Amino acid sequence: MNVIVRDLRPGVRGDAEGFTRVRRLVLPYLLATPESVLHDLAHAHPDARVRRLVAEEDGEIIGTAQVGVAHDSPEPGVGSVNVCVHPGRRHRGAGTLLVRAGEEHLAAHGVRKAYSWVLDEPGHRAFAQRHGYRASRPARFLRLDLAHAPLPPLPAPPAGVELRTAAEFADDPRPLFRLDAECVQDEPSDVDAELGDYEAWVEEYFRHPMLDRELTSVAVADGRAVAFSVAHTDGRTHYQTAMTGTARAFRGRGLAKLVKSHSLHRARAAGYTWAYTGNDAENAPMLAVNRWFGYEICATEVRHVRELA
Repeated sequence: MNVIVRDLRPGVRGDAEGFTRVRRLVLPYLLATPESVLHDLAHAHPDARVRRLVAEEDGEIIGTAQVGVAHDSPEPGVGSVNVCVHPGRRHRGAGTLLVRAGEEHLAAHGVRKAYSWVLDEPGHRAFAQRHGYRASRPARFLRLDLAHAPLPPLPAPPAGVELRTAAEFADDPRPLFRLDAECVQDEPSDVDAELGDYEAWVEEYFRHPMLDRELTSVAVADGRAVAFSVAHTDGRTHYQTAMTGTARAFRGRGLAKLVKSHSLHRARAAGYTWAYTGNDAENAPMLAVNRWFGYEICATEVRHVRELA
């Protein structure tokens, strides 16, 4: 059968379901739902030039690509193309077609440097190298058996710190935006990011269908949000920490452990059985925090980069 590559069709329910199914097979430690796939596509910033591509064989979606421009990076001409191919449908040309289509889209919008996350497995790395990508920095996926592993006791908030949830900021999430904007600048990454569009942030992140506001913990001190642990869930059994961050002036006080601990304890009480998170391999503070909770590394990704002609 011939493999074709096309855009995901938001109005066709089977497309989002097929896209999600392939991503779950390849990356089971990254939460995805059909609703989140459609939300990410519909609410992406226009300057990101986002596309969601699928590779199709005989009517079945066998591969996906997430493509976009890093519009919030201070470095111009940077983008990404992340490809997943169904494990049972590889070696049919789907991956190559997806990479080619993604790179052509990025080049048409002025991207000169394309990044791609690649699983740290021989076949995946060899595929990236064949397509001209060179390895950059690694990142870890971590997993915690939330149903059975013991969690450390809940720490008490230090003096002057109050615990809240993101639900309490529903009417005005701007304090969370300001905290997110500060924390994202300090995340270890090949591509720096700067959050500046509050309204776009609300649509893309605060109204995200996987964001669980009741499980997202926020530490408040001196009248402002100073630490948070952002919880995403699939509404069934899986919980994922999308971000844990502390304002610079409040680091070193155990607030990351505080907010994440309260979020994890509430997630377990709500019936979630598996917790996932991810860390850059050089993010020693958060890796230490996650080891304290009992997380174990379950996979490694390596970011790759290619200069586009």
